[in-house]
Amino acid sequence: MRLQSAIFDMDGTLLDSMFIWDDLGPGLLRRQGIQPAPDLAEKLKVMTLRQGAAYCKEEYHLPQSVDDVVRDIEAQVEDFYRSQVEAKPGVKKFLSLLKMEGVWMYVATATDLHLAEAALRHAGIDGYFRGILTCAEVGQGKESPEIYERAMRRLRSTKRDTVVFEDALHAIQTAKAAGFRVCGVYDDFAREEQDEIRRISDYYIRSFEEMFETETLE
Repeated sequence: MRLQSAIFDMDGTLLDSMFIWDDLGPGLLRRQGIQPAPDLAEKLKVMTLRQGAAYCKEEYHLPQSVDDVVRDIEAQVEDFYRSQVEAKPGVKKFLSLLKMEGVWMYVATATDLHLAEAALRHAGIDGYFRGILTCAEVGQGKESPEIYERAMRRLRSTKRDTVVFEDALHAIQTAKAAGFRVCGVYDDFAREEQDEIRRISDYYIRSFEEMFETETLE
């Protein structure tokens, strides 16, 4: 795997954290006595936090403002990120190797900046990255390649020399369509999509620990 720079998704890729997001929207509704649709979590998966809050407010006629919904969800997530979240197995060792090899790295995440900073800090991996770019800053979710394009420019790299690490099928499809090389990273919350992720990714790993067994960085 030849790379000069790397762009990492955060939740589900670097961090074992998807389970906290999976029930945020449905849990918010249930606490208000509202039964969420069975596919709500799947719909919210491709949205930013604010987009998801706006969707829930409109679709389920919530009395709170979008800002209030966002604050409710952020309070739950922030507590988890500041005190519980952990890096996935092998992540620290892999990032250390990349840093020693002189690879520049950036985080591209749908999570808001202050939450991402808290999460990476608690997981002990914040020092490996040259920066964090969020969908909120870009103004578009990962249905658009803009977050990867902008991170690549900040890394002063090219698509040929950059590898995007992602666990979500829709994000992998976006990066691939834009011409990036992509490493699909297994996460249990995307297990039903693994065949397609494996098919379209340039590289595929079930854990970062595999990188030391099957991949050579050049």
